[in-house]
Amino acid sequence: MANSNPNVVSASTTGAKLPDGVIGLDSLESSAPVDGCRVFTHYNGPTDELSGMVAGMCVLDPGSTPHPPHQHPEEEFMVVASGTGEIYCAGETTKVGPGAMMYCAGNVMHGITNTGKVPMTFYWSKWLGK
Repeated sequence: MANSNPNVVSASTTGAKLPDGVIGLDSLESSAPVDGCRVFTHYNGPTDELSGMVAGMCVLDPGSTPHPPHQHPEEEFMVVASGTGEIYCAGETTKVGPGAMMYCAGNVMHGITNTGKVPMTFYWSKWLGK
């Protein structure tokens, strides 16, 4: 499903293989905040085992969501680092806090919302197999 929302980052299948190493948050620029969401993309490109892989971090203001529930061909993990909210996945909504992790297969409807009073940070990774 194509999406024009700048808060949605698709896995790139072109370009050089992802480099080995560590990318710190201080070396990244976030996207301009859109609807209370700042997106940081750490990695995006092919790997030895994957056609494309993208991973990063989002910071959601209270009451914000990066986008309405959506689906895409990539499989995805989301890990809540701080704050509280709700994750919608495959027809179910679950209250989440630090340490909660979501997995969804490709083309499964999912989304996340900060329902707390402080910013919510979560990490995400998506990939397409070869």
